[in-house]
Amino acid sequence: MSKSSAETMKREEMKVLDVLEQHAKNSISELSKRCGLSSQKVARIIKNLEKKKLIWGYSAIADGTLRDFKHYVLLVKRNTVPFDISFKKELVFDKLDDYLPDLVKIENIYLTHGSFGGVVTFYAVDLLSAKKLIQEISKKIGNYFEVYLLLETLFPMRKFGLKNPQLNKLVEYL
Repeated sequence: MSKSSAETMKREEMKVLDVLEQHAKNSISELSKRCGLSSQKVARIIKNLEKKKLIWGYSAIADGTLRDFKHYVLLVKRNTVPFDISFKKELVFDKLDDYLPDLVKIENIYLTHGSFGGVVTFYAVDLLSAKKLIQEISKKIGNYFEVYLLLETLFPMRKFGLKNPQLNKLVEYL
C-alpha cells in the first residue's frame, strides 16, 4: 500500500469515527452521506475498526437527572508505593466493581500523569453514596493512594463530544 493510499485510508477512518461518535444511531446510508463516502466503504471501515477493537462499543448518552443521579468526579493522588501484580490485575480486569456500594454507577476510570494519579467519574444518588464509594475504594486501594478529592458536576456542557441539548439552563449555574 502506498503512503498516499494509507494516508487516505487513515483520513477516511477518522472521518467515519468523527461522524459515528456524533451520530451512532444513524443508518449506514445516513453516515455515508455525512462522510461523503459510499455506504459500502463506510460499512467496511466500521467493521474493520470494530474488528481491530478501535471501536469499543456503542452507548446512549442520557441525562443523569432523569434517574435522579448526581454526577461526581473523584481525583485520587498516588503515593510512592508501587502497584503489586495482584492489584494491577484487579484494576485492569474491573474486579474493583465488586466493592462498589449500591446506588453508584462507575462511568470512567483513568490512570493519569500529573498531580493526581487517577480520575474516576461516576453517578450516585446523593453525596452520602458518593462518599461511601470513597470509603470502599480507600479500604481496597488505600495503600496506593493518599488523597481523595471529590467534585460534584453541576451541569455538563459536553459529554463524549456531544453538546448538552439543554444548554439554555446553563445560565442558572453561572
